[in-house]
Amino acid sequence: MTSKPAHSPGLAPELTIAGAIATITLRRPDRANRLEPEDLATLRSFIRDVNAKRDVLVLRLCAEGRHFCAGFNIGSLADDNAAASFEALADELEQARPVTIAAINGGVYGGATDLALACDFRIGVESSEMFVPAARLGLLFYRGGLQRYVSRLGLNVAKRLLLCAATLDAAQMLACGFLDMVVEHATLSDEVERLSGELADMAPLALLGMKKHLNRIANGTLDAAEFERDVARADASHDLREGSHAWKEKRRPVFRGE
Repeated sequence: MTSKPAHSPGLAPELTIAGAIATITLRRPDRANRLEPEDLATLRSFIRDVNAKRDVLVLRLCAEGRHFCAGFNIGSLADDNAAASFEALADELEQARPVTIAAINGGVYGGATDLALACDFRIGVESSEMFVPAARLGLLFYRGGLQRYVSRLGLNVAKRLLLCAATLDAAQMLACGFLDMVVEHATLSDEVERLSGELADMAPLALLGMKKHLNRIANGTLDAAEFERDVARADASHDLREGSHAWKEKRRPVFRGE
């Protein structure tokens, strides 16, 4: 399956789905994959499409060219709805049902850093760098982004990046926790495929349930009753029995998500 808006062929973000793995690709390399206002609604619709597909367990955010994403078009920042729309996109990405992976193939700037932080895993290349110019533009970063920066990276790192507009290279991004790993550019695709396949082989109820509740614990929004219901469902599932039998029999389990 492939989805892309008809009004901007060859430029708009694209969604592809192959079995348990979905991929959103940013396709404006000549503009460092800068996001335009219409892209925000497109990306949110992609996330909703993926959420509705029960078989999809992994969602990757990738980009063409030398940069991951230059964030939102600065020329559109004056739009009263721009910040709210971007925040809504980042929040939906964080809350996406599948496990999410950001493949950071180069520079990641501005609000795009928050889109990456909203993902569960971030794999970068040796040429990766990050920079958030909000303070230099007179932009007070939106609340959800500030919360992700503090919860994912810690207050001191958040202040360095947001208040000082510091530029971090790949090694610094790894050291502060923004990146989970750094690989050679030539092996990025292979590493993303490896991790995607590893995640897609997990038991869906356990995998997606833990992803959802880990994020809620981090955000202070855990619903104890829903957590207990999800635990009970997993405990009574075919997949738990299958996982136990496969472990004893030293074979690969065949999970059904039920």
